[in-house]
Amino acid sequence: MRPDAADGRRVVLGVGNPERGDDAAGRFVARRLREAPLDGVEIIEKGGEATELLAALKGASAAFIVDACASGAEAGALRRFDVAAEPLPSKAFALSSHGLGLAETVELARALGQLPPTCVVYAIEGESFEAGAPLSPKVAAAITDVVEKLRAEIVAVAK
Repeated sequence: MRPDAADGRRVVLGVGNPERGDDAAGRFVARRLREAPLDGVEIIEKGGEATELLAALKGASAAFIVDACASGAEAGALRRFDVAAEPLPSKAFALSSHGLGLAETVELARALGQLPPTCVVYAIEGESFEAGAPLSPKVAAAITDVVEKLRAEIVAVAK
């Protein structure tokens, strides 16, 4: 049985295009989390279209979004943003293969009253976003770190 928002529905959204190198980082995090799922946590993979993400966020009390970014930092760098408290820096997510970028989608959810009270974005700095490219080694290594951090944070939110 899937919990609803009244029961504290929690979602992890792994965002990205699995055919574009490091853009798939969020989806790989979601797949790793599925290997040992946490009770009451819905793990969802999406390509990043705004309507898909809005639908996945609707009714959630806590959401954790993982996506690749291109801010100019070193490949594999990990950043965490509390987007319930403040907007996501749009520059880091300006290069989007998703139509509307993640920053715009988060702000649309906020404007529509659909942004969960707990909403965190984990951004993994990508290196290669070319069609058909594999994950770069630095991004692949960062995925393990994100999975560990996410698990700890999700457990803490549940308490």
